[in-house]
Amino acid sequence: MVEINLLRSYPRSKRDVDSRHAAQEEQRLVAMKFGREYFDGDRTQGYGGYRYDGRWMPIAQDFCNHWKLKPGDRVLDIGCAKGFLVKDLMTVCPGLVVIGVDISYYAVSHAEMETSGKLAVANAAFLPFPSNFFRAAISVNTIHNLDKDLCFRAICELQRVAPAGGYIQVDSYRTPEERDLFLRWMLTARTHYEPSGWLKMFQSAGYTGDYFWTITE
Repeated sequence: MVEINLLRSYPRSKRDVDSRHAAQEEQRLVAMKFGREYFDGDRTQGYGGYRYDGRWMPIAQDFCNHWKLKPGDRVLDIGCAKGFLVKDLMTVCPGLVVIGVDISYYAVSHAEMETSGKLAVANAAFLPFPSNFFRAAISVNTIHNLDKDLCFRAICELQRVAPAGGYIQVDSYRTPEERDLFLRWMLTARTHYEPSGWLKMFQSAGYTGDYFWTITE
């Protein structure tokens, strides 16, 4: 396993933590449905409008460079939402076979036109693919939305379908201050640890891929 930030090109967004925290419990119940409100509703309930703007393009290129992906390779995006990364991976590497899965029917049904036939509704803990089917599998800010047991299973599943190349990014915190800020902002993360706790889970699951952390700022 290697700690590497393959999302270093992703722009940072300004978070109004106080506004979300004011009604956090009510907003969490809405967000956990992963429906219209989460993706295209108010910012206090999720993304505040999850729309394609090309920001995943340099990240897609970094993934391709990292694994030296080539046409014909199969890549899985676990937690693909509306398919932005799937679309951009196919753009930066024409001929790459990219599949996305997400638990949200809303996200998949409102996906980018270019991803038609490439996305499916599925749970990260129960991937509907054979073992060693993918050259690489990516999970960005997804598996922490599962309860601990299913989160562990999701790591095992990613390792199973893509043993030669995995990347997991999850919510984490390194200091008491970062943990407090995370807890005030978080809506959907059911499982969360300091980096050492995540590494212990990765190792217990037999995960051999790469990883990084999303730190609330």
